[in-house]
Amino acid sequence: MSKPQFLSIATLYGILAMAAATSLQAAELKLIAGGSMTGSMNEIAPQFEKTTGHKLLIHFDSTPNIITLVTSGTPFDVVVVPVDVFKDAAAKARFAPGPTVDIARVGYGVIVRAGAPKPDISTPDAFRRALLAAPSIAFLPASAAGAYITKVFERLGIAEEMKAKTRVQAAPTQIAPAVAKGEAELGVFLTNVLIAPGVELADPFPGDLQQELVFTSAVAADSKEASAAKALIDYLKTPAATAVIKAAGMTPG
Repeated sequence: MSKPQFLSIATLYGILAMAAATSLQAAELKLIAGGSMTGSMNEIAPQFEKTTGHKLLIHFDSTPNIITLVTSGTPFDVVVVPVDVFKDAAAKARFAPGPTVDIARVGYGVIVRAGAPKPDISTPDAFRRALLAAPSIAFLPASAAGAYITKVFERLGIAEEMKAKTRVQAAPTQIAPAVAKGEAELGVFLTNVLIAPGVELADPFPGDLQQELVFTSAVAADSKEASAAKALIDYLKTPAATAVIKAAGMTPG
């Protein structure tokens, strides 16, 4: 009969030390992200947690609300937000010095209900006519993307007409369902959040009306989990994360 094998005291202490180190290294990260990153970040989060052991707590919001959160003393560790957030001096001051790291970019488009006729928006003039002909349009004005869309309406000379047609949505992810349910004839926003059941993309914005919104990342200046926050940013540049970003209809970087 073989003798039972016992761990030496030194080996046992080594195992306990490793377990303690792993526990200390695991962080609970507070991430603030743009609402249009909801789909991709919700898919990336469990992958990041499994790979690193860190826990990710995500708050999604629009650009104006993110600026308010960042400048009001709300605790956070890291952001993945529209670059417009950093145009606010008070918000920018809340981040660690140094350049931000771009994570994803995406352009604008128009959707209709699945099976409905698609308007011609192939030129700025055609786009203008289509917008004027539509009885209702769903988008989110109080956001970085919404601010740009409003500027496009202004460039087309139809800003006042669009106010009466706008069906304001509470979040980017509600635009496509509103069109699918017939609550609005057109949905206008970033193309990645317009990819959804019950709707079809009519076309991207035409010509020089098209522009990409960049989502960039940075670590909070007062974060106590700066190393883990940087690990998240690094992870968002890995092949696994960029594959999710691409599948969500965005361009990494």
